[in-house]
Amino acid sequence: MAKSGVMLVKNNSPETANKKKKYYRKNVEFFKLIEKIKLWPSRTGMLHGIKSIKITGEIAEIITHCDEKFIVWNSRTSRAARWLRNKWCVCACKKCKIPTWKIEKYTSTMMTQKWGSNL
Repeated sequence: MAKSGVMLVKNNSPETANKKKKYYRKNVEFFKLIEKIKLWPSRTGMLHGIKSIKITGEIAEIITHCDEKFIVWNSRTSRAARWLRNKWCVCACKKCKIPTWKIEKYTSTMMTQKWGSNL
């Protein structure tokens, strides 16, 4: 019993455990963020699943599950970095077949300035 007279109950069901939000910092290194999330936003607003990432210095080669190849620079202010942080992507690629749990996990992830993991 709490002081206010209301009993506190913990709900440990699997549904609430999956709804927990992850917190990442907004200004983490871009390649670390991509390696962690394993999603790539294309210019059309589609989210692609990443099959492999090959990082060479400040440049990375990204190959998606639909066999598209991207050469990207390590920039925190790039279009892709902003789109991932702000979740501006419209839909998921049908060829990549991104599982729904991964999209739900991405949408529940919070990117904050002063709170969260540095990856």
